[in-house]
Amino acid sequence: MDLYKIGRFIADCRKKNNITQTQLAEKLHVTDRAVSKWECGKSMPDSSIMLELCDLLNISVNELLTGEKIKMEDYNKQAEKNLIEMKKLKEIADKRLLNLEIVLGILGVIFLLSMCFISAYIEMALWLKIVLIIFGFMVCIVASCVCLKIEQVAGYYECAHCHHRYIPTYKQINFSMHMGRTRYMKCPKCAKKTWSKKVIGERK
Repeated sequence: MDLYKIGRFIADCRKKNNITQTQLAEKLHVTDRAVSKWECGKSMPDSSIMLELCDLLNISVNELLTGEKIKMEDYNKQAEKNLIEMKKLKEIADKRLLNLEIVLGILGVIFLLSMCFISAYIEMALWLKIVLIIFGFMVCIVASCVCLKIEQVAGYYECAHCHHRYIPTYKQINFSMHMGRTRYMKCPKCAKKTWSKKVIGERK
């Protein structure tokens, strides 16, 4: 997906419809800077506002993702290509999130151990040692909560019984038994509890 091409297409369509960046930003409830980033190819419009953006620019979502007007005879072919591209981008984003989860988890543990080490081996008032340890635990807990949220939303869990892929609730992630990224959870489709494995890819 060519962000630069998409950005130029957004800018051209905006100008053809006599809409300024400020006006477009106001209609979409975003900042001028966000619109500027789209048009410079630095980012993509959020999926939640794509339909509204396309309505304002008089284009289809398929044309937006392609970065050009599409002939009717090529429409279905281009739609399939864009769909595959979007799936690839989601897979890449999920993999990055799961890598971030590992980094955050390690940093949280290191920070906690550092606070415990400092309070144990450096001379200071007792109250300050307690504050350091509590602070270390708080940072570690926050990091753990973020990691669990990433674990919930990145990719899917696949039921070992029916192979249905699903996104569990945050509560399920918190309270399910687990071994690495395999968790003992109830499948929403077959309603059986199995060791569901984390997978990256298309939802079944």
